[in-house]
Amino acid sequence: MLEVLPHGPAGKLRSTYRVLRDPFESLPQWQRRFGDPFTIPTMNGTVVMTGDPKLVKEIFAGDPDTFAPFAAQALGPTLGQASLLALHEPRHMQHRKLLMPPFHGERMRAYAEIMASVAERRLAEVAGAPRFLALELGQSISLEIIVRAVFGAQDDARAQQLASAVLGLIHDSSPLLFFMPFLQRDFGGFGPWARFRRRYEVLDRMLQEQIEHARAHEGVDICSLLVRARYEDGAPMSDSDIRDELRTLLFAGHETTAITMAWVLDHVHRQPTVLARLRDEIAGVRDPADYPKQPYLDAVCKEAMRIYPIVTEVLRVCVKPFRLGELAIPPGVAVSAAVLLVHRREDLYPDPLTFRPERFLERRFAPHEYLPFGGGHRRCIGAAFASFEMAIVIGTALSRLDFELLDDRAPRPVRRNITMAPSGDVPLRAKTR
Repeated sequence: MLEVLPHGPAGKLRSTYRVLRDPFESLPQWQRRFGDPFTIPTMNGTVVMTGDPKLVKEIFAGDPDTFAPFAAQALGPTLGQASLLALHEPRHMQHRKLLMPPFHGERMRAYAEIMASVAERRLAEVAGAPRFLALELGQSISLEIIVRAVFGAQDDARAQQLASAVLGLIHDSSPLLFFMPFLQRDFGGFGPWARFRRRYEVLDRMLQEQIEHARAHEGVDICSLLVRARYEDGAPMSDSDIRDELRTLLFAGHETTAITMAWVLDHVHRQPTVLARLRDEIAGVRDPADYPKQPYLDAVCKEAMRIYPIVTEVLRVCVKPFRLGELAIPPGVAVSAAVLLVHRREDLYPDPLTFRPERFLERRFAPHEYLPFGGGHRRCIGAAFASFEMAIVIGTALSRLDFELLDDRAPRPVRRNITMAPSGDVPLRAKTR
């Protein structure tokens, strides 16, 4: 077993900047230059990264006690100390068990009507407009779904207040605050961190009001379910922990549907045969909850997330020695499953830069071969919710409107906070079908 870390780029600041700036160029370039796996020094620690599915499988199959979340010291002050993304075992699994029920089974069907009605209303607002941005439309849909289905806002005025608070927080967020924790300093009430914290406190107070409302009025929203959830010893979650998890669901899910919707609308309108097949499939759908059951629609969404994964790598810090292939990874070093490197392997996805949804109908990919939501014991807990929402929103959009691309140039992926989104936000024109 090798105890020396593999070669990689030099310089923490420069490497962190390159990953932030353009991982779609930097990660493949480093893989070609240094081999796989390779080591990246970053401002949040040393990372051994791989795009080899066999090694990704070893990471995902690793003992949960071997790993801690990456950059927890940066995530804690931004998402909350009890955020699922910042927790280590055993608290991580305790929280995960309480968060899992709202994202499965009949609970999902309860959200379908909310998702479809929000999508229909927002789509009607852009029908006939000379120009709008797909990403902005998707964000408005996704945000209202979170405000209503996750936070539990029941009336329009409250939904608008919460949406405004969320938009303010997102506006004053920056990837630098997540990736460079030394910037999390308050310079006498000035600077990006001070602005972020003021927005954070506004939303925090509103989330507490939602928790108190949920205690008095039983609902099917996720906030209500968390208020009534109990640990194995019968104890409830604290209000602070609930607020942290609601914020985590916001940051993890706000842009997922929006970005995928934008990529899908761009891709399918550049390939008329794909669009025609998709429209034929969804033409007979009457119940919005049936959109996620349509195989070609599911394949289209998966292919969009394969080519341009919203999060390009999955990171975990070793707290115990970990064997990765022939490497001995010491405690304190992170291991990373590079989503975009796996998704662009020729042996798995022939002609990987071509948008071809049929590949997901021709074979089933293992969790270490297709991983837009990560994998293992820390796989994104909202993956089912996000996939369900994507299918309903995209199915509703294509059944209601005819879209026209307003930019002949295909977009490229650019950084938006911790996610990657299409440049230009995909400008469109639409009319009612």
